[in-house]
Amino acid sequence: MFEDTFTAELASRVGSRVEVATDNNLIEGILSTVTPESVQIINTDGGYGQNNRRFIGIDAINYVLFPLTT
Repeated sequence: MFEDTFTAELASRVGSRVEVATDNNLIEGILSTVTPESVQIINTDGGYGQNNRRFIGIDAINYVLFPLTT
């Protein structure tokens, strides 16, 4: 039940800068895609070349932060 609300909130914030924490990682980037099973984060490193895309299972997420931009 909570996962449905969680994924709906994440889906409403697609395109936002995000920090996602799992047991082993802290992933920072742009929230790109949200499905009922996973999220996709695009890590923009500011340089030339391809951006890194990370898929994270919804059940692996410990918390999500949306940092303030100034």
